[in-house]
Amino acid sequence: MTEAMPEFVSDADAVDPDEQTTDLVVVTGLSGGGRSTVARALENVGYYVVDNLPQALMLDMAQLAVKAGGAARRTAMVLDVRSRAFSTDLAGAVRSLQERGFFPQVVFVDADDDVLIRRFESVRRSHPLQGDGRLADGIAAERKLLAEAREQADVIIDTSHLNVNQLRRRVEELFGGEDVRRLRITVLSFGFKYGLPPDADYVMDARFLPNPFWVPDLRDHTGLEDDVSNYVLEQEGARDFVNTYAGLIAATATGFEREGKRYLTVAIGCTGGKHRSVAITEELTAQLRDMRLSAHSTHRDLGRE
Repeated sequence: MTEAMPEFVSDADAVDPDEQTTDLVVVTGLSGGGRSTVARALENVGYYVVDNLPQALMLDMAQLAVKAGGAARRTAMVLDVRSRAFSTDLAGAVRSLQERGFFPQVVFVDADDDVLIRRFESVRRSHPLQGDGRLADGIAAERKLLAEAREQADVIIDTSHLNVNQLRRRVEELFGGEDVRRLRITVLSFGFKYGLPPDADYVMDARFLPNPFWVPDLRDHTGLEDDVSNYVLEQEGARDFVNTYAGLIAATATGFEREGKRYLTVAIGCTGGKHRSVAITEELTAQLRDMRLSAHSTHRDLGRE
């Protein structure tokens, strides 16, 4: 019997096993949203960061990271619409990387328009797409250009209510640690009166519980303190609420990991984000950690009142 000829695979198509162990992060998003801070935070946790990389060079950069080895095996590529080589087909560029054996995580940095305008005005810079128009025109043009990239992102970081240190910590929590392939869960407290977190995967409402704001001895304290936390968690239905959602998240975590989702944001809301949501967030985070899930808590609106 004649032996079948082996299928020819060119160097361009061959998948090097080393490529599958290369950790790639692609960072993009709105100008003024905090890409530079994200890049510095990634450097802090050991990534080799290439800033303002033309989109057409993503595959070349990924292959160079494999050849370089060592620290370059964790590489972050920051894409900027100011690059003349930028195109709107980020999804296509990511697919090309995947076909070559790379599996990049795409991070999109966003912020509210009014926040972006204040940031540009504070540094007295024009928007890169503003031209002869207003700041708002440049931001609108960039949002339209990046709309598909935002939809395709693995994780969206809304920086509207984050200062530089909070954003840095968020990135370090997401990308640092011993196992960057695990599902990382952010449990986020917030106040409904300040708006819904746009990056939330789950939103839960803790306003069915009595509000410690109306208890004089608790009003000036927060859900991080034992007196407030005990008051909230001892209310009827509070622990059932936490237990139910902890079970739901635990039941879906393996499936999310299997489908390639690496980041999950669970938002817990109350009126002002000071008492009930904070206490519930801390308790839910503790339960998820007890279940050996990678979870951390953050409090978006704590201190705003």
